[in-house]
Amino acid sequence: MTVRLTVAQALVRFLSVQYSERDGLRQRLIAGSLGIFGHGNVAGVGQALLQSELADPKALPYILARNEQAMVHTAAAFARTRDRLQTYACTASVGPGSTNMVTGAALATINRLPVLILPSDVFATRVATPVLQELESFGAGDVSVNDAFRPVSKYFDRVWRPEQLPSALMNAMRVLTDPVETGAVTLALPQDVQAEAYDWPDELFAERTWYVARPLPEASIVDKAVDLLRSARRPLIVAGGGVHYSGAEDALREFAERTGIPVSETQAGKGSLSYDHPQSVGAVGSTGTTAANALARDADLVIGIGTRYSDFTSASRTAFQDPRVKFLNINVARFDSTKHAGLPVVADAWEALVSLGSALGEWSVDAKYTAAAQELARTWNGTVDAVFRPSAERRAAEGLLTQGEVIGTVNELSAASDVVVCAAGSMPGDLHKLWRTRDPKGYHVEYGYSCMGYEIAGGLGVRLGAPDRDVFVLVGDGSYLMMSSELATAVQENIKIIVVLVQNHGFASIGALSESLGSQRFGTAYRKRTGDGRLDGDYLPIDLAANVRSFGVDVIDVHTRTDLEQAIRTAKAATGPIAIHVTTDPLIGGPDSDSWWDVPVSEVSELRSTQAAAASYEESKKAQRPYLAPVEEGS
Repeated sequence: MTVRLTVAQALVRFLSVQYSERDGLRQRLIAGSLGIFGHGNVAGVGQALLQSELADPKALPYILARNEQAMVHTAAAFARTRDRLQTYACTASVGPGSTNMVTGAALATINRLPVLILPSDVFATRVATPVLQELESFGAGDVSVNDAFRPVSKYFDRVWRPEQLPSALMNAMRVLTDPVETGAVTLALPQDVQAEAYDWPDELFAERTWYVARPLPEASIVDKAVDLLRSARRPLIVAGGGVHYSGAEDALREFAERTGIPVSETQAGKGSLSYDHPQSVGAVGSTGTTAANALARDADLVIGIGTRYSDFTSASRTAFQDPRVKFLNINVARFDSTKHAGLPVVADAWEALVSLGSALGEWSVDAKYTAAAQELARTWNGTVDAVFRPSAERRAAEGLLTQGEVIGTVNELSAASDVVVCAAGSMPGDLHKLWRTRDPKGYHVEYGYSCMGYEIAGGLGVRLGAPDRDVFVLVGDGSYLMMSSELATAVQENIKIIVVLVQNHGFASIGALSESLGSQRFGTAYRKRTGDGRLDGDYLPIDLAANVRSFGVDVIDVHTRTDLEQAIRTAKAATGPIAIHVTTDPLIGGPDSDSWWDVPVSEVSELRSTQAAAASYEESKKAQRPYLAPVEEGS
């Protein structure tokens, strides 16, 4: 039996009956669609979504977005919140509408998050080439701007003919549900093909379940891992995002409690242990705690769990300084498990931790090492206390609230189940080292791509994925000005997010980095150009609070800690999107991590500040290591 539908109608009907299942729990794979219509998709995918909504509003719910890049961020944040078991489809028109999604695709792929991207494409028949918004390639007739998706997609296909759709859809679902291969999946849809009718086999539209497996570790590798652990004197766990995606938080807690091994966390892995757990030493790396970084410096065995070892995690390969340090890497992806010449335990994080815990028996590290780690953590917590609640004398001297004080106030007054969202600027680093996470889902900082503009759009995705949690979106003025448009979507759908908009008159993070590199904060402050041609005049009179209000969002302006505390309580009681606007001192940063990040400095310069920074850079480079030593015995 067959049914006659357009390609777009067949696509929508297929997506509405796809499911994922792990551990016996089944859910819709494609929760809905986000989109912006133009001439490239309004009569194809747009018509199909309308027809679907009229027949069954719950089949594939459609959300009108305001920016194509932003809607991909929303889908990625939703997928992360749902442990990569669900996502959204994103549809855009031909040309700029579609290429606007390329940045979002890159973010999803870098963070290993499943998102289905449906860019519209030029006519397959070429009957009217060149059409509006078509790029003409002088060297190839089958190239369009959508080929820009190829390097940032885990799977790419272009459906030139209706007959190609079933195989393209099957491959798309396969990649979306593969813990190793997942990322952005792009199916480019020529606008004439979207509207073309075809007789489809009925079985294409039968409910289909895609099973997400938990790969088991190889027994012989577990034996080798146990030998490594038993021989270690100063082991340190680096918990990454894979702990969360596996749902392995309890397994990690039990493993850490049994062995006494301290647990540090990457940005994606933050919350793997509650901040106050005896084995928790907090963030590690360039934006880490002094506790975790001190332990990393002396570690003789690093157990990476679900981490890809970004440069921020390894402090640009200076974090682990023991000359004989070895790495034991638990990761579902072999690509990541072999990094730093580590012993690769290619497996699901939960399964691997259970297997290792069982094989280790009653083994644990020396109690003195565990106690020393706990003392380092207590010292760091004292540092955080001082940042969150500065003395009255210090507050009076500084005047404006500090960013650390804002973070602390939100942290203390938010519920354990609330979620903090951030992505770019100076706040992700401060959040990584300062935020006291009490719930595995309470921390959502996108730091794989660290994309400015992610915050508000990402906050929508988090709230869609966790509708019973309050979502605090911490965003600086720089990131807000890049992409605030999804506030309109929040109002449209009455999606409650609490936006804490921090005004520091420019790019505070890059300003501080610029100063440390000898570039004197050049071009990082929002100032007027003066008569001598320089951007060093008065601050721009941008009224961000008024801008937020223009979307129909209530805004609370705060100036003191008391104001901020009351604003948070008011925001918690709100039933729709709300914002808190606060000005902070841009020159007061968070506490030092006693770490480093490799950002090259000009080797020659006429500026003394740059010359001094270059000398410091060369000195820091001396600590960089290749991490190539094999883990075999006798090496």
